[in-house]
Amino acid sequence: MKRLAAAMAAFVIVLGLAGCAGSRTAGWVTLIDGDKGLENFDRLGDANWRAEGGAIVADRAKDGSYLVTKKSYRDFQIRAEFWADHTTNSGIFIRAQDPKKIGADNSYEVNIYDQRPGPEYGTGAIVNFAKIDRMQKAGGRWNTFLITARGETITVELNGVQTVRLSGAKFAGGPFALQFGNHGKQPGGAIKWRKVEVWEL
Repeated sequence: MKRLAAAMAAFVIVLGLAGCAGSRTAGWVTLIDGDKGLENFDRLGDANWRAEGGAIVADRAKDGSYLVTKKSYRDFQIRAEFWADHTTNSGIFIRAQDPKKIGADNSYEVNIYDQRPGPEYGTGAIVNFAKIDRMQKAGGRWNTFLITARGETITVELNGVQTVRLSGAKFAGGPFALQFGNHGKQPGGAIKWRKVEVWEL
């Protein structure tokens, strides 16, 4: 009887641990997984988005282009794995007010741009809203963003290090968009998205 009781207790503990693990991961919705997921976005602009090498890739456009989510989000976390060239001009625009016209004046641009002329709004910053003290460069390697938007507070982590915290956010909700941009007449280098997940809070 003692052995049976011990075995049952161990089984209950295992089930409890499994339930805890499930509760931490069950809320994530995957929009991009390797080279799958383009169907989860509307395309804005003429970038050559494609599935290639286990990721969603763009490396050519005449102007700034975006993959825009079909759904709007208010309070959420975004976890995104990306690879950027050293010259890439990209980012994630969150709480966009107009899905047909994405910009840093009507959404929050979490920037990916190592060579931005104003480095205080370079990679890891929220352009026009939250400056970085010291930029982490993302070019030439895989990186992970964790973006949390809850009410008027937005935080950004790059590779596990918080880069900015914005308090008093004025845009309450909207879709988010993955950018392939350019700067002037010279297009930036490639951007690759390997995993993009969102959790509504």
